[in-house]
Amino acid sequence: MFNILVVDDQAHIRRLYEYTLEKNGYKPYTAGDGAEALRLLENTHIDLVILDLMMPTMDGYAFLKTLRDNGSSIPVLIITARDSAQDIRKSFLMGTDDFMVKPVDDVEMILRIRALLRRSKISEEQEITVGSTKLIYNSFTVVQDGVELQIPKKEFQILFKLLSFPNKTFTRAQLMEEFWDMDSESEARTVDVHINRLRERLKDNRDFQIVTVRGLGYKAVKTPQEQP
Repeated sequence: MFNILVVDDQAHIRRLYEYTLEKNGYKPYTAGDGAEALRLLENTHIDLVILDLMMPTMDGYAFLKTLRDNGSSIPVLIITARDSAQDIRKSFLMGTDDFMVKPVDDVEMILRIRALLRRSKISEEQEITVGSTKLIYNSFTVVQDGVELQIPKKEFQILFKLLSFPNKTFTRAQLMEEFWDMDSESEARTVDVHINRLRERLKDNRDFQIVTVRGLGYKAVKTPQEQP
């Protein structure tokens, strides 16, 4: 069972999320502000945090900064009434993994939680295997049929992302947002350049393809394996 920490200063919101989480098979913990949440994290294993931004004592931003400054990679889903582009941008730059605006749909919240937990599990394992190809995150290495190939960091991160979610299309904007500083002067074409380099490096790979989705972006498609 996954442990999920709800950090929100409104008691009725905490109770609502508790009920929804329990109904879907999760173990909820609650805190009324960031300081209380940090104390709880000292002695309790938490798999994911649902975080409000506007709270007394220690708000969501301060909590998130402390969490990431301490090296924690716990997935964080911000659920807040603040919906400005500046709040969304700041939250992602500070290290949140997803962002929803109150009031939220319970079904969508659970779907996002499941996706974040699945992504976190892949990240913790630090390896993806597709057929005879293995991606090793710690060394940015692709192993094909026993042969190691070192991949530049940005290219590897894009490839790891695509293969973490086979058949899911990621737009250029999504990839830019995740792997490039939003304040940088990089353009969407930068993604195309990295994809083209990846295709060239992996042109002999028989386990997957990076497919262009016209007008949108890219996805990784696993190659059907021949039956013996």
